[in-house]
Amino acid sequence: MKRLGKGDIKYSYTKITNNHDGQKLVDNMHNLLQNDINVIVYNFVDMLSHARTEMEVLKELAGDETSYRSITQSWFEHSPLHQALKKIADKKITLIVGTDHGSVRVKTPAKVIGDKQTTANLRYKHGRNLNYEPKDVLAFKDPREAGLPVPNVNSSFIFGKGDIYLCYPNNYNHFVNYYRNTFQHGGVSLEEMIVPIIRMTTK
Repeated sequence: MKRLGKGDIKYSYTKITNNHDGQKLVDNMHNLLQNDINVIVYNFVDMLSHARTEMEVLKELAGDETSYRSITQSWFEHSPLHQALKKIADKKITLIVGTDHGSVRVKTPAKVIGDKQTTANLRYKHGRNLNYEPKDVLAFKDPREAGLPVPNVNSSFIFGKGDIYLCYPNNYNHFVNYYRNTFQHGGVSLEEMIVPIIRMTTK
């Protein structure tokens, strides 16, 4: 903002991680209108994605993409976020809605071998001496080629393609069954990388 000559603006940053924080946002919504810009980070959809992986009841309720979207929509319609937006719907403001990443439903396991420092994410991994099937991933042996950081000497990055998820040989069958049909992010599918940005203004 300073580089754009907007360094003297009045702003707020709010991160919502639970329902209590959400209710506080609803109560404070009119005060936020005194600022030039407000940044609100809502963590629920990401939490829902991870909870669906770990909770059997959510796996049943959100068994496929359609039901997963339906649960997300139902949550939004009854959420403090929706209440907060309704409180300012008649105000002359511009609202930008975006996300940091999408997700993809993973179905196809691929085996990766790495050392103890290799990252645990199912859709990408970085570390030294990674062994993998080249057709399953987009690989960068030199992270700088992709504008990525270089955590260690000989670090490389791999990103899962399509609906692939990356598993270690240890307890391979357990993790294959545990994570199959879960929603993950960090790979290079269009669903993860194309980020929607919505600009709304009052009528």
